[in-house]
Parts: sequence; structure tokens; C-alpha cells
Amino acid sequence: MKRFVSIGECMVELSGGTDDLWRMGIAGDTLNTAWYARASLPDDWRVSYGTVIGCDTFSTKVPAFLTANGLHTDALFTHPTRSIGLYAISLTNGERSFSYWRDTSAAKTLADDPAMLEAMTENAEMVHISGITLAILSAQGRQNLIAHMLDCRTRGVKIVLDPNIRLRLWDDAETAKQILTAAAQAADIILPSFDDEAALFGDASPQETCQRYLDAGAKTVVVKNGSGAMIVHDNGKSFPIDGLEMVDPIDTTGAGDSFNGAFLAALLQGQSILGAVHAGHAMAAKVVMHHGALIPMDAL
Repeated sequence: MKRFVSIGECMVELSGGTDDLWRMGIAGDTLNTAWYARASLPDDWRVSYGTVIGCDTFSTKVPAFLTANGLHTDALFTHPTRSIGLYAISLTNGERSFSYWRDTSAAKTLADDPAMLEAMTENAEMVHISGITLAILSAQGRQNLIAHMLDCRTRGVKIVLDPNIRLRLWDDAETAKQILTAAAQAADIILPSFDDEAALFGDASPQETCQRYLDAGAKTVVVKNGSGAMIVHDNGKSFPIDGLEMVDPIDTTGAGDSFNGAFLAALLQGQSILGAVHAGHAMAAKVVMHHGALIPMDAL
């Protein structure tokens, strides 16, 4: 069975809070990508989510949640003393704010042991990580993960990086730049968002973002750009994609992640780069018309 693996941190999400009632979910950028890849791939693909959880009550909900939605737990590991991270969404006059409890997140240890990374990615055709995956790790963990990405790439595994820049997770901007650039040198496919890249790297245009990642060694780059023209590079050619149908979103949570999942699934099934971009855009357009990052599988 062919295998797609997405690696990162999933967390307990508390939303819709009142004085005494919250709705609990499971969420995370790389989990969201795995979710929409699963929804977009046929049954002869195994979609695995790679992370580390704890043994606490919240952590133990993760395997059942993944399995119930068709995601495999063969890349899931447990830590004896740490727990799963948690965040709460608060709304004030319609504006979201977030409170996080992730200092003891078990996922921070996912790259401490190179043997664990090897087990997570065994027999994978494609491995996806994000900048958040890298940001939460220790310095040694980051080195281990990038080295493993390089090793996988030399063995023919397609490595995908979504830089997904969240500066609050990094020690400082310079560290973020150095680590993301090193990770880009290990990736075949890079899926940046222009606004994030401009804020950190000072890129003046999506074309500049695209070229920087091509210079790092990527073969395929898709620069997401909100309602503006995307820049796509593939098979030695760069070109804009504009005129995609826009919708008036209800909730933009998970838009980029869902694009990633459907886009990568289309590539894995042999679609052209243009067809894959349209598949990703169509999925993201569905997601932003629903509350939350994950549309239920039965609705997809």
C-alpha cells in the first residue's frame, strides 16, 4: 500500500467557550493537511499522522479520533511523562484570540530519536512537515529532522515543506530564517504563503519568494498569495495563476492546510501542476465556508 506521512503537532482545541461550556476538538496544521489528503486520495493510499502524544486522558483521545476518520496511527508514539498540547479560542466582537498550553507537549520530542523518525517514515512515498513542526523542536531535534529529510530525499522519498511561519514559536527571527532555509534545502516541494515570507525574509514579491526557495534546491514551489496571483514553479518553468474563483469566507482556519492536502493528493495521483493547484483551491474554498479547520469526513 502506498503511504503518505504528515509529521507535526496535534493539539486539543477548545472553542465556543461560555462561562462553563467549551467544545473540544483535535487540530493542528500538519494534521489538517493529512486530513484533506486522506479525503482526496483513494483507498489504496495509507495516510499516516506522525507525532508523539502522552498517556493523559486528552492524549488517549487522539488514536481513536484518527482511526475513526481513516488516518493511520502507525506513525504515532507516546511519551511516558509529557502530555498533548492544548489551546483555547476566544472571541471578542467576532475577533479570534488564542491561549496556548504547550510547554510540556509530547510532540516537542518527536525528533529526539532518529530511530523514531525512521519508523514514522518507513516505506513512505511522500513526507510532509511544516515550519511549526520545526519551531517546536529542540535545537538537536531540528538537526535530526532536517538530516532525516535529506536522507529520505536521497532515497527517493518526496519531501514537502510548508514553512507556515509563526514567529511567536521561534526563539528569534534569525533562528527561524536559518532553520527554514536549511529545511528548504532538504525539500522537493515547498508551499509558502507570501505574506508570511515577506514579513520574515523581506521578500518584495511572490516571485522573489519562489526564486529564493528554488535557489535552496526545491523542484516545485507554489507561493500561496491570498486573493492575489499565485506563483508556481514546476518542471523548470515559473508562471502565475490568477483568476481563481474567490468566496467570502466564514472562517479561514485551515485554508492553507487544506490546499496543501488536496494539492499533494492530486500530484500523487498524477495530475498536472495546474490541475493540482485547482484541486487545492477547490478544497480550500470549501473549508473557508465552514467553521473550524476540519470538515467532517462524511461531508467531504
